[in-house]
Amino acid sequence: MSSHIQIFDTTLRDGEQTPGVSFSFDERLKIAKQLEAWGVDVIEAGFPASSTGSFNSVQAISEALTTTAVCGLARCHKKDIDAVYEATKNAQKPRIHVFIATSQIHLESKLKMTQQEVLASIKEHVTYAKQYFDVVQFSPEDATRTELPFLIEAIQTAVDAGATIINIPDTVGFSYPIEYGRIFKEVIEAVQTDQDITYSAHCHDDLGLAVANSMAAIENGATRIEGTLNGIGERAGNTALEEVALGLYVRQDHYKNTTQLRLSETKRTSDLISRFAGIRVPKNKAIVGQNAFSHESGIHQDGVLKNPETYEIMTPQLVGVEQNELPLGKLSGKHAFAEKLKSLGYDISSDEQVELFKQFKAIADKKKSVSDRDIHALIQGTEHEQNAMYRVETLQLQFVSEGLQSAVVVIKDNIGTVYQDSSIGTGSIVAIYNAVDRIFKRDSVLLDYRIDSVTEGRDAQAEVRVELNIENYNVTGIGIDHDILLASCKAYVEAHAKYSAAVLHSVEVGE
Repeated sequence: MSSHIQIFDTTLRDGEQTPGVSFSFDERLKIAKQLEAWGVDVIEAGFPASSTGSFNSVQAISEALTTTAVCGLARCHKKDIDAVYEATKNAQKPRIHVFIATSQIHLESKLKMTQQEVLASIKEHVTYAKQYFDVVQFSPEDATRTELPFLIEAIQTAVDAGATIINIPDTVGFSYPIEYGRIFKEVIEAVQTDQDITYSAHCHDDLGLAVANSMAAIENGATRIEGTLNGIGERAGNTALEEVALGLYVRQDHYKNTTQLRLSETKRTSDLISRFAGIRVPKNKAIVGQNAFSHESGIHQDGVLKNPETYEIMTPQLVGVEQNELPLGKLSGKHAFAEKLKSLGYDISSDEQVELFKQFKAIADKKKSVSDRDIHALIQGTEHEQNAMYRVETLQLQFVSEGLQSAVVVIKDNIGTVYQDSSIGTGSIVAIYNAVDRIFKRDSVLLDYRIDSVTEGRDAQAEVRVELNIENYNVTGIGIDHDILLASCKAYVEAHAKYSAAVLHSVEVGE
């Protein structure tokens, strides 16, 4: 049995089902490595049977990780199980997650199966999976809307067939803490076995109760929590793992247990996923939001200055947030820049630092001081652009007449091919976006356009986020630059690039 609360991260599977989110192959690998650095017990790397792209990604992650278990999702179909086996067979700790729906509405409307047919499928496919995997996880999809006697029967069937991990998913975010906890308690008491069974909670946030439900599950016998970083996922999202982790840590007096996560890597992991997903973390988000350790009220400020514990139940450093920023400036040299990178936790080679230093100096020439957050944005943005399918090379704008603007856009793909086109529009942004649409030969609809500042002040870098609908597919993009128009162009090009990547693979919906 587990001596700690296990963390099962499904950012790369359920998290990628967030509308508009499609991680590239390289992004998925980087996320997996960072999740391993964060210390998660299991990574659900994808749904191998859904596409060639998903299979290849799960396979690459399986071969890259050294300490974290790698899990693949499978329906109760033998071809799904075979695909997970082939994709994860080189992992240090291969795992499989088999699921089938058990609620009456799913049986009648989706599966067109009887309860007895579902039980037979569970027995057949868990037994089949057990031939290839020492550890088999089973999930009765939509468990919280399943009649409890049948839910127990389905779980007992899976355990008898060899499943040693039972996940009880609140697939549509329907349950509430007392009810969800009671389900765990009654299932654990009812299921008969000589095996040690790990019970896991997988909650969605449709009613804003995912974290609360997960904590209730722990209070009633769950020893594993499934979720995503920043709570991303289908519809309203999943359990935010960082909130569970810090809840367990801060309230060890109540829960009597914690995770094995390296909490100091929390903010870095959150930022990475936010950037790759193109979803900005709300400022008031618990644990990782910009305001999580900010104090505006004079009364609060006075208390914190006298003793931080008056208004802070955890320190910023605990989750990897530097309490005090030590800005660099245009006169700062390479050594100071290198020391800053080291102090922020980056391990970057001397050769890579040369180009980063040039970009830092370009920022410093435009700002009075360059803060830690500027440095984080610089590095993450650089890594992001290096792995991008397309990069903006040149942007030129010119006023035409009668309020019209002309834009010339030049982009380059990752094999060096250059594309160029121009267009006019009723404003600079419209002209830029028309030109990009012409380059990609697509019609797109701009659904959302937002500008935020990376840091405060008049000299802050601009961070532009866009959401487009291209051929009935929603994608997001992000761009960072001091020039708002260039940042806007970068974001739009990235959205088109994500669409190009998305058409290469599709991800089916699991729980």
